[in-house]
Amino acid sequence: MKLAKPTPAAGEFEEDEQPFLDHLEAINNVYCDQIKIADQKAAFIFTFILAFLISSAEGSGVFRVQRYMTGNWASILPSGILALAVAVALVSAIFVVLPRHRANATSLYWGAWSAENRQKFMAAHQARDPDYLFNEYLANIDNLAIINRVKYRHVGTAFRALIIAVLAYLLILVVGQS
Repeated sequence: MKLAKPTPAAGEFEEDEQPFLDHLEAINNVYCDQIKIADQKAAFIFTFILAFLISSAEGSGVFRVQRYMTGNWASILPSGILALAVAVALVSAIFVVLPRHRANATSLYWGAWSAENRQKFMAAHQARDPDYLFNEYLANIDNLAIINRVKYRHVGTAFRALIIAVLAYLLILVVGQS
């Protein structure tokens, strides 16, 4: 004769449910870390491009109209490519670190913490509702996944533009036009 499992008290997880909540918590933490990493990458790209523009006469020279009016095609083409690539890298890096807002934010996002979210949390706590925690983590992970996809798309664009900028800069140095 098999004994029936006792029904968990309100707010208690069944033995096999806790690993799922733990995994959701781990996913949430990983996604938060990935957002920080994307922001750091964007900051490095932004800093590198600004330092390059400040320290390099050839780099900052690509934004002068006179260069395009008096230069030859061998210098105008890589200069235009460099100017465009630098602009794309800077704008993409800025887009990475712009704040992101989600319409359906959870209690895990400070910007969504309102009297309503506080009341929902308190009600779930008093009812010892483990589904509240599960659903909040799951909804937050959905939001973080969307934010990460957008951030890393911009990081990828910024890196590609940086590579193009470096190649165009090398081509300008080879051509020898200041």
